[in-house]
Amino acid sequence: MGVLSNNNNDNQEMSTNFYFPSSKKAIIIFTRNPELGQCKTRLAKTIGDTSALEVYKHLLKHTANIVKITNADKYVFYSETIQKNDFWDATIFRKKLQEGFDLGAKMQNAFKDIFSLGYQKVIIIGSDLLDLKPTHINLAFDALNENEFVIGPAKDGGYYLLGMHAMQDTIFKDKAWGTPSVLKETLKNLKDSSYHLLEELNDIDTFEDMKHYQELEKYYIKND
Repeated sequence: MGVLSNNNNDNQEMSTNFYFPSSKKAIIIFTRNPELGQCKTRLAKTIGDTSALEVYKHLLKHTANIVKITNADKYVFYSETIQKNDFWDATIFRKKLQEGFDLGAKMQNAFKDIFSLGYQKVIIIGSDLLDLKPTHINLAFDALNENEFVIGPAKDGGYYLLGMHAMQDTIFKDKAWGTPSVLKETLKNLKDSSYHLLEELNDIDTFEDMKHYQELEKYYIKND
């Protein structure tokens, strides 16, 4: 792999080491391990597994670069195995594993884990948005000064960011993850809570989602 090594030793050690927060704010990044045929499978149906993998690596690099310059402690949660010596610099990102039977349970467990360390504001983001900027993350943390929750709506009916300053389990339960109903059902859970909606952004799951980004053309348009 171009950007990730295969050195996956000491997973348990890396995920359980005691860590004292250096901030009152934390960012959780959820990522799939970038392996051929195992990520961006809907995109791969159009451009093939190899090109889909390269696109995903590009998105991961973008996410890492955006989060690096934000003022909060940073945690990356891998889907399968924790990897050393990759572009998630271990001096910047604490590394952990996702745990749970579906996406909702995995996010719930991640939030509980990070809140247990003493953080007062926690947000989670995905790793497949080229439109994500540091300002979106900064605005999310600012919104939590006056709101219980903050959400970044995605154009596909889900969300690319979720933040809170106290644990709320309900929003992670009884959702059809990966479908256009997720945001709507989540907002129903929050009808009695204060929340702020960020700008709607486009996450990249299919070719239709990515075809207007010129910087991604190199991964599927081959020049002779």
